[in-house]
Amino acid sequence: MEMERIALSQRERDRLKVLREVEQRHLTQLQAAQRLQLTDRQVRRLLRRMHKSGDGALVHGLRGRPSNRRLAASLEQKILARVRQRYADFGPTLAAVHLAGEGLLVPAGQGDPCVARTPRQFRRIGDAG
Repeated sequence: MEMERIALSQRERDRLKVLREVEQRHLTQLQAAQRLQLTDRQVRRLLRRMHKSGDGALVHGLRGRPSNRRLAASLEQKILARVRQRYADFGPTLAAVHLAGEGLLVPAGQGDPCVARTPRQFRRIGDAG
């Protein structure tokens, strides 16, 4: 039987070690929750996933997948070429403003990044109204 190799971060390896101690009954779920800074319910959930999927259950499900916000490769190359050509000495915000002006890049859900937000209103402590 060939074993699948799983890349784990240090944090995931630490979690795996603690959860294995729980499986071997060296630690209680409450002690593991305190060590991992999780709730006991989250520890039980992780243990269930480990029993079902093995050690790979600790790896985030979206690892290795492309972002939903990723730009098309052709558009990304076009933007990078334009930045190198015309905006090489600009910071990222100013470059984004100029690219948006050219119609090349508009951040998702955002308008002009230089436009200030309206200030929030706060009450002073002790004010009556």
